[in-house]
Amino acid sequence: MSLSIRNQLPGTITAITPGEAMAMVDVHLTGGQDLTAAIAPSAVEELGLSAGTTVNALVTATHISLATAPTEALPLRNQLPGTITGIATGGAMASVKIAVDGGALTAAITRDATTDLDLSPGVPVVALVEATEVALTTV
Repeated sequence: MSLSIRNQLPGTITAITPGEAMAMVDVHLTGGQDLTAAIAPSAVEELGLSAGTTVNALVTATHISLATAPTEALPLRNQLPGTITGIATGGAMASVKIAVDGGALTAAITRDATTDLDLSPGVPVVALVEATEVALTTV
């Protein structure tokens, strides 16, 4: 299956915490980071997910925010450190490519944010992703 989502990080499920509205699925990424996805309980069942299942974590570029350091001020479980490898700017938006351990991410942020955060290739950043914005596919 081909997808237009360019941010696809491989990993293995380490734990699933069921819930009424959402299940919290912990994934240990191939690069060594941990990521949490909040998905529908029916999706856990339909995909046959359990600890040990190999998955790809999917995040659209518009659902990645960037910070210049880890933050505890926001209730975000998913904070992936990396380094900017490239920036392409347009009139209002910018596409920021980030190397993370074991892979790469692309964030779509405002052009003003690239200036405000003083972003350029080689600058370390932290990719911030809400658990509800992480989708999973089985491999």
